[in-house]
Formats: sequence, C-alpha cells, structure tokens
Amino acid sequence: MVTSIDHYQIAYWALPKAACSSVKAALAKIDPNVYLPPPDNIENVFWHRLYPTERYRPKRWRQYEGYWRFCVVRDPVKRLISCYTDRVVKRRELRRSRKIGRGIVELPTDPDPDYFFQNLCRYQRAASVIKHHTLPAPAFLGKSLTRFDSVFRTEELHLLAADLGLKTGHDIELQKENTSNMKLGLDDLRPETIDALRPYLLQEYDYLRDYYDDPFGKPFQKLVA
Repeated sequence: MVTSIDHYQIAYWALPKAACSSVKAALAKIDPNVYLPPPDNIENVFWHRLYPTERYRPKRWRQYEGYWRFCVVRDPVKRLISCYTDRVVKRRELRRSRKIGRGIVELPTDPDPDYFFQNLCRYQRAASVIKHHTLPAPAFLGKSLTRFDSVFRTEELHLLAADLGLKTGHDIELQKENTSNMKLGLDDLRPETIDALRPYLLQEYDYLRDYYDDPFGKPFQKLVA
C-alpha cells in the first residue's frame, strides 16, 4: 500500500527503517481523511496500521501518475543496524518467532550483533518481521530511484518538511517517532561479520550510489539538479 493523500496529490513509498514512522506520522496529521486519537493514546504501531508498508508494484506506481511521488532512503549499514537495535534488542521480537519457539529453526532469540548479521538469512526465514525490515531497498522502491519526483536522505528530513509545507500549506514538523538508545556501527562488528554482509551491502550501496558513500570504496558524490 502506498501512503497517499489524494487531497494534495502526494504519494509516499516507504522504506522500512528509513524514517517511515516519522514520515507517516507527519502525513497523517495533514490527511483530511484521517481521524487521530489523542497523542497520549498513539503508539508507533498506529502509523503502520494506518498506512501499511508493502513491496513495490508497477501497478501501484501507475496508479499515482500525476502525484508528487517521493521516498526517503537511508545509509544501508545504518538501516541494517537499526533493525537489530530496534527489532531484536529493544522490542525482543525474535522471542515471538513461532519457528524458533517451536524448534523448527534453531537460533538464539537474543543474539549478539555478530551472530545476528552472520546468520541474517536464517533469521529472515525464521521471522517475517526481520525479513520485512531487511529486504533490499529495491523491493520497496523499485528498480530505479530516477522515476521519483523527489528522493530524500534521512539526514534531509528538514528538506522534506519544507517541500511538504509548500505543497500543502501546512507547517510540517517531522519528529523522530521510533528511536533506539543503542549505539552500534560497522566498526563494532567483527571482520568476518562484515564479510558476511558485504554482498548485501555492495548491492545496496550500488543502488544508492547517488546518495551514500560506499564504505568499501566508491565515494558519494551527490548529483546537482
């Protein structure tokens, strides 16, 4: 499902773990078709039930012809690590995996980051929530980002807020809706863990080559319109 506001002809393609909670919350607050409960009664999951994130489909793209179509992307390493710190450490969601709980898949439910990333494919098969949040970006945004009217990095949410304000006439504030206090970076992982992630990351950085540095070589040079 694409997050759209027909009243303003805006369509947003969400990428999990790339500020999608924050963007959905901001859009919900200006969507004339949405009724919001009191702020104290809203949990993070509310935004995703309201605007579910689904994989890219060409049919959905064509459906929003003429809309301002945009997305938000994130550094691939930070996106992967965010899945671990949020979904595995903070939410303990692996403890709810039926396949692990029933012994169908033998995996620890509270793995350290090295074990988790070295066995990422197994965890993806064991828990749909992990698979959803670690699928490559093209699964949600399509084969090419060039068709979007605007692509924002997570570091540029202030620019997104400004553009949304111009297009809707609202004062837009993009607040952080889902954060983790755990600090973890690529340098904190073992060399063998980085080697295990390298094929995935090389593809992601190639896809996002116009937006992010490739830590394995090619520098980021942002295109100038």
